[in-house]
Amino acid sequence: MSDTYEFLFRNGTVVNQDGTGTLDIAVRDGRIAAIGDVDPRRAGKVIDCTSLHILPGVVDTQVHFREPGAEQKEDLETGSRGAVLGGVTGVFEMPNTNPTTTTAAALADKVSRAHHRMHCDFAFWVGGTRENVDDIPELERLPGAAGIKVFIGSSTGNLLVADDDGIAAILSKTRRRAAFHSEDEMRLESRKSFRVEGDPSSHPIWRDEIAAMQATERLVAIARRTGARIHVLHISTAEEIDFLALHKDVATAEATPHHLTLSSDDYAKLGTLLQMNPPIRDARHRTGVWKGVSQGVIDVLGSDHAPHTLEEKAKPYPASPSGMTGVQTLVPIMLDHVNNGRLTLERLVDLTSAGPARIFGMARKGRIAVGYDADLTIVDMKRRETITNKWIASRAGWTPYDGKRVIGWPVGTVVRGRRVMWEGEITEPSTGEAIQFLETLRPV
Repeated sequence: MSDTYEFLFRNGTVVNQDGTGTLDIAVRDGRIAAIGDVDPRRAGKVIDCTSLHILPGVVDTQVHFREPGAEQKEDLETGSRGAVLGGVTGVFEMPNTNPTTTTAAALADKVSRAHHRMHCDFAFWVGGTRENVDDIPELERLPGAAGIKVFIGSSTGNLLVADDDGIAAILSKTRRRAAFHSEDEMRLESRKSFRVEGDPSSHPIWRDEIAAMQATERLVAIARRTGARIHVLHISTAEEIDFLALHKDVATAEATPHHLTLSSDDYAKLGTLLQMNPPIRDARHRTGVWKGVSQGVIDVLGSDHAPHTLEEKAKPYPASPSGMTGVQTLVPIMLDHVNNGRLTLERLVDLTSAGPARIFGMARKGRIAVGYDADLTIVDMKRRETITNKWIASRAGWTPYDGKRVIGWPVGTVVRGRRVMWEGEITEPSTGEAIQFLETLRPV
């Protein structure tokens, strides 16, 4: 084996599964080849990371990049451009596109569109429906598949499976961990009269905490009955955190930066820009989700990046669509929380790299270790910046955090050894590839 390296990331403060310390990281053929005190003369290119922290590549396990079908909001290239500008090295993209990602052909089309066009690595959730339930054992094992995603409460798109029998049929077929948007559709339907025309602050009153809790209770019961593993997306209530703490054998859970940062008080300023499913709720629930982070009930962070144009968001509530951008702001928002003492940098690494690897079984990702893909998120923990709409690469062109000052900023994004972003500039052609998973490895 050659004793030379293509790249050496030198003198960075590496945050990893074995602690935090100043180390060099050497890269050969897109993978980490050595860690420690490496002779810089052995490297073709040396990148000085003095005063910077090097994290395992951040993976955002819930994004909506809108392609195919709604490219006026976002596409795979623009969404992934925002990802790497924000320090994200990999994403799991959602199936509620048009057409939906519910067949082998639709998945293969997305993988083809994304290959070497997306700037980060990728996987795609496959929508679980009544129509494709018999195909699920094969669909969830196809190249590029993150697993099966089910909407048991209505949101954007037409992938709703609201009844217990339909959910059970899907879970009885899954062998990988399936992900769920968990709001009780029957309760949502019965409470539509609580929506107030022109008042988006009525959104969390309509889609109340009981709708979320009832759905999550049903979901856990069905998972136990079918012997399935489940992942509950975008937890928004304090009650769900306490409940899921009792069921960690079958259920993992995701929190979003917006549910950890914003509250219903922000409707006065942001209006429909704050409108999400499940909703941003009052500060009590935000505190409850933080409890889930501190107590380990939350396993991963996902941005739920769900862009809509400003023209669409300007429609009077409830005609306005739910969703906001988030993939590009995930890292700076969470670094600011680290600097403000809400969580440690080590816990952030657990939520954004080790956690996704652990619960979804990504191959060669989630750690800084020899033999793993050289996916790195390089950050300046002391840098002060202001998030602005102008910085956002999404085709939607806006963020609910416009004008927010943060401490901590992504300065470099490395995907399989390629430094694709440095100091706010895209520095390499797009070479994103499908993430591999331990449960779906195929002969080569």
